[in-house]
Amino acid sequence: MRLIITNSYEEMSVAAAKIFAGQIYLKPDSVLGMATGSTPLGLYKKLIAVHETIGLDFSEIISFNLDEYIGLEPENPQSYHYFMHKNFFDRINIKSENVYIPDGMAADMVAEGTRYDALIESRGGIDLQVLGIGQNAHIGFNEPDIKFEATTHRVRLDEETIQANARFFTDEQEVPRYAISMGIKNIMLAKKVVLLANGKNKAEAICKAVCGGVSPAAPASILQLHRDVTVIVDHDAAALLPQAVKAPC
Repeated sequence: MRLIITNSYEEMSVAAAKIFAGQIYLKPDSVLGMATGSTPLGLYKKLIAVHETIGLDFSEIISFNLDEYIGLEPENPQSYHYFMHKNFFDRINIKSENVYIPDGMAADMVAEGTRYDALIESRGGIDLQVLGIGQNAHIGFNEPDIKFEATTHRVRLDEETIQANARFFTDEQEVPRYAISMGIKNIMLAKKVVLLANGKNKAEAICKAVCGGVSPAAPASILQLHRDVTVIVDHDAAALLPQAVKAPC
């Protein structure tokens, strides 16, 4: 696990964008695992800027999103379909047929999970996966549990996650209680992982992820067992890490 501590959200986003741009230059047909939320927005803005200024080419890129709310149509402004298209896909030259997001309106979520996993496998697996982290150390929508969920599955969201996501909705009651998410196995099979976090509210989760014991009670801790993980955080998110860990872990 490689740890990069930056001075700001801006620096964190630049560092992540360099990794992603490098991946795309080296392998133009890369399969990228994407995440939603405020944390990766800076990364997406930087990649859009590189696309617009020097022509970073996404025409052969394949994208798989981590998750989606259950019960929100793709056109709903709070859906992850809408988020990704508005904030990233519609501003680069990625082909629509190469964009994959779980179907939160599927009648059978077990079948949808199986379908999604098969699509990832058919595309050769994920080359580079970006992750945010929840305050309870969830990754994707893999909430703390007594076991690690392996593959794409239906998730009941924790109350802490619902409250954290309520800022994106008019009222907390509007936040969906369920989502469909890639599982831990999906994430761990990615060839490279980049985990991003900023702010004091993520410090405890980052400490658990980087140097806590590996446990499904802190889902992000499983990344300690991944062969190629880069954790990029600002000083606030790194505040609870022991000094010895900051050298690297």
